[in-house]
Amino acid sequence: MSFGQLVVGPPGSGKTTYCLAMQQHLEGLGRKVVVVSLDPANDGIQPDVDVRDLIQLSDATERLGLGPNGGLVFCIEYLASNLEWLKEAIDSADEGTYFLFDCPGQVELYTHNEAMRTMLVTMTGDWGMRLCAVHLVDALHCTDANKYVAGLIVSLCTMLQLELPHVNVMSKADLLEEREDELDFPLDFYTEVMDMSFLSTALDANPFAAKYAKLNSAIAELVEDFGLVQFQTLNVNDEESVQKVAAVVDKATGYVIGQNERREPVFAPQESAD
Repeated sequence: MSFGQLVVGPPGSGKTTYCLAMQQHLEGLGRKVVVVSLDPANDGIQPDVDVRDLIQLSDATERLGLGPNGGLVFCIEYLASNLEWLKEAIDSADEGTYFLFDCPGQVELYTHNEAMRTMLVTMTGDWGMRLCAVHLVDALHCTDANKYVAGLIVSLCTMLQLELPHVNVMSKADLLEEREDELDFPLDFYTEVMDMSFLSTALDANPFAAKYAKLNSAIAELVEDFGLVQFQTLNVNDEESVQKVAAVVDKATGYVIGQNERREPVFAPQESAD
C-alpha cells in the first residue's frame, strides 16, 4: 500500500513550493519521497516523475489549436486515458515510497471535470493507494472578502468532486502576518470558517463588488451549512508550520510513522518555485 498527497489549488497558490518543502521535511524524517508532476505546463522544477514525458501542453496547443486552458484539460484527459504510464512510474519506486502529486492550477479539473476524479478512483481503488487531497488557497485572500468567498466555494467544490480525505491549507501565511491590519476579523474567523453572516458588512463595503454582495453572502451561507471547510495555515519557511500540516495529512490518510523514521526533521527554508 502506497501513501501520498494530491496537491491542488489555483495558479500561484504555491503548489510546487509546497511539494518541495514537504519533500524536504518528510525526507528529513527519513521517509522516501517521490515528487510526481502532473502539470504538462510545468517548467519550474525537475520532478522525479514528469507527465511531460507523456504529453506536454504544447502538444495540445500547437497540434490541436487549443488555448492554454483547453490544452491543460486535454492533457489531463489524455493522461486519464493512458494511466498505465503513471502506474509504471509508481510501481518502479521502492516499496514504502511516499508520493507527492503536483497538479496543474486549472481549477475546473477539481471542481467539475471528470478526468481527475476518474484517475483517483483507479488509484485509490484498483491500485490501493491511500491519498489525501491538499488544496492550497493564498492566505492573502483573507484581506479581500470577495476573494475569500471565492476560495471557500472552490474549496468546497473540490472536496465534493474529488471525494478524498481532504486538507485545506492557507499558503503564504507569513505574507499575511505583514498585512494583518487589513483583516476585517481575527485570523481564526477565516481558518475555522465561523459565522459567515458577519462577512456581509465586509462585502457591502466594497463598491466594486456591491452588486454581488447578496450572491456572495448566499455562497458563504451555503459553505457554512455544509460545515466541511476549514483551513490549516502554512509558512513553508517555518519548520513547525510544515510539520503541523504533515501531521494533519498523515492523520487523514491513516499513515503510521515508519520504524526508521525520525520524529525531529532536518529542515531548511525553501525558495519559492511556484
